[in-house]
Amino acid sequence: MRISLLALVLAPGMVSAAAIPPPPPTPQIPVTDTYHGVAVTDPYRWLEDARDPKVKAWSDAQNARTRGYLDSLAVRAPIRAEIARIVRGASVAYYGLTSRGGAGGGQVFAEFSDPARQQTMIVVMNAAADPASQRIVVDPNKMDPSGHTAIDWWSASPDGALLAVSLSRNGSEDGDLHIYRVATGEEVGTPIPHVQYPTAGGGVAWTAASDAFWYTRYPGEEAPAAERHYNLQVYFHRLGADWTADPLALGTKDGLERISEIFLTNPSARPAIVAMVQRGDGGQFAQYLLSAPDETPAAAIRLSDYDDKIVSAVVGPDDAVYGVSMAAALNGKIVKASGRLAAGALAAAPVIVPEAKVSIRIDGAEAGIPSLVVTPERLFARYMVGGPTEVRVFDHAGKPAGAVPTPAVTDVEEIDPMADGTVLFDVTGFIQPRYFARWTPATNTVAKTALAQTSPADFSDAEVRRVFATSKDGTEVPLSVIMRKGTRLDGANPVLLYGYGGYGINETPRFLGSLGRAWLDGGGIYVDSNLRGGGENGEAWHKAGSLLNKQNVFDDFDAAGEYLVAQGYTSHDRLALYGGSNGGLLMGATITQHPALARAVVSAVGIYDMLRFELDPNGAFNTTEFGSVKDPDQFRALYAYSPYHHVRAGAAYPAILLTAGDNDGRVNPLNSRKFLAALQAADPDGRPLLLRTSATSGHGIGDSLDERIDRTTDMVSFLFDQLGMILTPH
Repeated sequence: MRISLLALVLAPGMVSAAAIPPPPPTPQIPVTDTYHGVAVTDPYRWLEDARDPKVKAWSDAQNARTRGYLDSLAVRAPIRAEIARIVRGASVAYYGLTSRGGAGGGQVFAEFSDPARQQTMIVVMNAAADPASQRIVVDPNKMDPSGHTAIDWWSASPDGALLAVSLSRNGSEDGDLHIYRVATGEEVGTPIPHVQYPTAGGGVAWTAASDAFWYTRYPGEEAPAAERHYNLQVYFHRLGADWTADPLALGTKDGLERISEIFLTNPSARPAIVAMVQRGDGGQFAQYLLSAPDETPAAAIRLSDYDDKIVSAVVGPDDAVYGVSMAAALNGKIVKASGRLAAGALAAAPVIVPEAKVSIRIDGAEAGIPSLVVTPERLFARYMVGGPTEVRVFDHAGKPAGAVPTPAVTDVEEIDPMADGTVLFDVTGFIQPRYFARWTPATNTVAKTALAQTSPADFSDAEVRRVFATSKDGTEVPLSVIMRKGTRLDGANPVLLYGYGGYGINETPRFLGSLGRAWLDGGGIYVDSNLRGGGENGEAWHKAGSLLNKQNVFDDFDAAGEYLVAQGYTSHDRLALYGGSNGGLLMGATITQHPALARAVVSAVGIYDMLRFELDPNGAFNTTEFGSVKDPDQFRALYAYSPYHHVRAGAAYPAILLTAGDNDGRVNPLNSRKFLAALQAADPDGRPLLLRTSATSGHGIGDSLDERIDRTTDMVSFLFDQLGMILTPH
């Protein structure tokens, strides 16, 4: 039963800007750079060096000022209690189900989240994936009671005897590879360092015999310190061997570049695997076949090059390679290469599933989610329908065999074949907690399993609407609107509009949980936008929001906000915006281009200085998505929307909360420091302009449960105060 909170009536700006101490002095020390004949002055270059005691003192003072504001809000304590109640009251959850143990499929592994603990764990269950049978194998909470050690990724050996796990600390995503015995949980051998980092990720794939594996590794002390987050390569390790002598399986000798990102999997436990290599973050892939028939790995075979537009590939149980091609097919078509494979085999492979009107989903490689799943009898492909997902089924020749039944406006991340021929798949909706269902192909029936998450956040009073805003150039932009049934569209509702729009990443339905429930309980409406730059409508949708076309993303988001006002969902004074990372760039551009659009903005771990982002380790990887100042046309596009360079004195900006993590290897926190300094100088007497920096987090990946609860609490409290919302749990 829901525990009610006292209703708190808040006036807008209850803790007004005048009640907040002035920000710490921020001197301007101009530095001028010239790009293609254009002189650009940077007044806050000095804030880039986090090691400088002056920068640390400034950041600490800003953080103290922010904490003083947030902690003084009367609404914060009850909001934190409600968010913690929902988060900690949720049931356990499972991710990455993997059947292992040979033909009998003796066990199923999964990543396991328990709201009573700070970090996720790895468990093993019986062949039926019955949660009652589970046993914890790897538990970071025992390794580090502080909750600051996290699992980056993991892989179970085909025989189910061993687990390979990358572990990192403090949200750094800088991981070392550990091997554990499943039977006892004991660690085997010496950890292999620096196999994972935010710049290019990392991964591992076992051999079919479970006696060796391919893995990624970054340069160590043999490389200059500035180069140790580039040049990711693949090595081959046999159990019991000295990792320092591991042979190179795929590297610069094979055409890998400084900004190569490598994804390794072997879902069917075959003798050879495909290594998918992405050129930076822009969606260009080359595919390599790796095999190890002898004591050392065989030479890598380049099955396709970047220009061949094979964006995903996997070896099936029949030893054929199935791939998704975007050559003359921006929604993707499926090709199949079989027999003795040579260089270019995948590029020349015949098409078995032609392009459809909707797009094959291809954005899950970094999370270990394949675009295609191949079982001994079937081929599964996830398709995007503008945001929601559907799963289509084919035989190995590409003949359609129906679809996996799924509810409307939901997402399917995992398709997990089990040893008995059934398939487990997860389903998530905006107002539906994630659950796993079992599809039995013989009867085409679906049954919900015990692997279902429950939540105290009950959305039975809510509905989901799909509507469309019209962007500046006439493009229809899909929006998902989540609100209480019977909500009046009288322009008085607080609305929280979320956006991302980049890297071909699909903004799919996801359970809103504590954030969504708190927002609806404040009388608000939550809106999720499917902007260009994502992949919800295929690669054409992505390309229309990347490189020289990035401004389209900002136009789409502005159009979404204006649509919500025009249709009576809200007003400009009741509209709030939220985004993070690339979505933080979206927030920055929206703030500077349309300062009157919204009343308040939360921007997390954002990129704001688009002229210097590529100087950071991860920034070099982002140039394939954003462009580079080295190119004259790309420089002009970047400079035209760079938020930091478009802060204008005298503008009346919305209330803004920027968040950052000291250990962020994806987006340098200097972006937040410089952007805030510029905003505070331009609008010193306006609404609150705040920076929240965490010393024990990074980009938000691998954060402890307490860290996530506190961050959500601060965000919701800030927005409730600024929009004058009433918290009344139903």
